Amino acid sequence: MAEVQPTRMELIKLRRRIAMATRGHSLLKMKRDGLIMEFREILEEAKEVIGSMIEKYEKAQQKIALAIAVDGAMAVKAISLACCRIPPTFTIKRKSIMGVVVPVIKREKVRKKVIDRDYGVLSTTARIDEAVAAYEELIDAILEVAEIETTLRRLIEEIDRTKRRVNALEFRVIPSMEETARFITFKLEEMDRETIIKLKHLKAKMARREAEEARKAEAEAKAAA
Repeated sequence: MAEVQPTRMELIKLRRRIAMATRGHSLLKMKRDGLIMEFREILEEAKEVIGSMIEKYEKAQQKIALAIAVDGAMAVKAISLACCRIPPTFTIKRKSIMGVVVPVIKREKVRKKVIDRDYGVLSTTARIDEAVAAYEELIDAILEVAEIETTLRRLIEEIDRTKRRVNALEFRVIPSMEETARFITFKLEEMDRETIIKLKHLKAKMARREAEEARKAEAEAKAAA
């Protein structure tokens, strides 16, 4: 508190800062609560998306295991190498959720018709086709999960940042400024009391001087008479 100037102007400026910090605190709390609501909604969606991906993964594993068991590992490997020549096509765009920039994956469906795949229809079997289709669906699901998980991660990072700012204002910044304001108010009141006491002393001194001068004037008047 030693560096604080206990003046009325300083108190006025400090009260303005407290008012601004209080408004900022309220806005940040609203943002934090809004982000938490968004996070919870997307989390519910994520549970469904991840659950769907797990189901598709298990289905793909079953299909590939059946294809390997019946058609042989070499046949499955040959088809898998043909399928991997062209990677999935997608672009990443962005959108804002309450000021938080999150990705939006715009993708072409990996799942294709049999005749559109990168291998000859006559060189495969229905079991391998089904395994390929299952893995195409799995890749689509993985991309969807990647988008929603990134969104959740960025939201929770922003929630944590906002919480820290709310707590800093609530438990450190605003209380510190309020304590300083109380200190300045106390000092100003103390100075006011001292000023009043000095004025009373000065008034009493002036009254005594006036009384003394009046007595002298009266004495001189009597002496002259």
